[in-house]
Amino acid sequence: MACMAHAASAGTARRTDYRNDEAFARSMDRADPLAPWRREFEFPSRLATGKGASRRDCVYLVGNSLGLMPRSARAAVEQELDDWASLGVEAHLKGRQPWFSYHEVFREMGARLVGAKPGEAVMMNSLTANLHLMMVSFYRPTSFRYKIVVEDSLFPSDSYAVASQAAFHGFDPDQAVVRLKPRQGEQTLRTEDIVDYLRDEGETVALVMLGAVNYLTGQWFEMEKITAAGKEQGCMVGWDLAHAAGNVPMRLHDWGVDFAAWCSYKYLNSGPGAVAGCFVHQRHAKDSSLPRFAGWWGNDPKTRFRMEPGFVARPGADGWQLSNPPILAMAPLKASLEIFDQVGMAALRKKSLALTGYLEWIVDTVAGQAVEIVTPRDPRQRGAHLSLAVRAGDGGARAKKNPSRSLFDRLTQAGVVCDFREPNVIRAAPAPLYCSFHDVWRFGKALESALT
Repeated sequence: MACMAHAASAGTARRTDYRNDEAFARSMDRADPLAPWRREFEFPSRLATGKGASRRDCVYLVGNSLGLMPRSARAAVEQELDDWASLGVEAHLKGRQPWFSYHEVFREMGARLVGAKPGEAVMMNSLTANLHLMMVSFYRPTSFRYKIVVEDSLFPSDSYAVASQAAFHGFDPDQAVVRLKPRQGEQTLRTEDIVDYLRDEGETVALVMLGAVNYLTGQWFEMEKITAAGKEQGCMVGWDLAHAAGNVPMRLHDWGVDFAAWCSYKYLNSGPGAVAGCFVHQRHAKDSSLPRFAGWWGNDPKTRFRMEPGFVARPGADGWQLSNPPILAMAPLKASLEIFDQVGMAALRKKSLALTGYLEWIVDTVAGQAVEIVTPRDPRQRGAHLSLAVRAGDGGARAKKNPSRSLFDRLTQAGVVCDFREPNVIRAAPAPLYCSFHDVWRFGKALESALT
């Protein structure tokens, strides 16, 4: 992909220069231009459970599940509480950030985040709700073209969403939802296999909707190639960006993606259940023939308060909104995206490649053949996330019912916060905004100890 930097030019050290010692990790942190941003986040105080653990002993590698709280989020929420207290309903128009147009602060920040044009991105609802709203408009099956193409290891909520959409339109989900599987003996999908399927069966496919970065394997799909392959066959192409937004650089507009949706509580650090995001390509902006579920905040603001029954969709992604924005939930999102806007995805990607490359080397060095890295080895096919699994029949883990789960439990006891996904995957995500090379080195020490 043209937007991706190659690993060799992105890191501050080559793989052959890596060392498994604390002094090396500290030197990498001293050379890291993003290191000061670590101070802008709150680290959990009760997660390190090892002997003698303290507040800063926690190694937080689970930003792909829930990002850390930006320190600026507290003041952002308090500002809205203060305006509510002092202005009441008048804060809709007279607040320091008027509530009536609050969602518009994300118009350009949100667009830059995913490589969109202003007006193509909007922050609203939750991820699955947005996917359903998008499929109302862009999954328009016929008796012949009705299939939805997803990856087999799709996140469960997405599986429920696409199956229910197929059933809603009168199709058997087992027939309508095509779950692409890796080749025998492989963990991840090959781009050529996805493209070949679309070339051979694309005439029957109504919608291609993959997770841009797969939640289980950490694979970053080649979005540009897959989107082009789908569009060539007349398919609608949408992406779930839950693990991609704030993680990898994208150019949704240039790639011709029809729609996308994402949550913002993972890499975007906007808090549990935070307001999600949505992208709609500008070629659909004024298409009044598109069916949609309408609500008054999607109506043209010039006529919104006439209280008339007729709906006139606001052009762009804003026209898919339903209700007025939840201000107290949007305030942390604003605080977080302001950080992303200052740092920029290019700088984040550069550090992400370096951090994840060091993590890969550390795992190989301390675990050898005992632990398999499920995530693609090619840095261009992954973000800030490695999925690990204990190899079957490994040494002292042979008698364990689930050796990966046992390893995860030992890492947790050592003060490492990552997560476990069935059936046997440990996910470690060094988020570049607040994770350090020293964190990665400490993870390696904990991993080495846990394995022995």
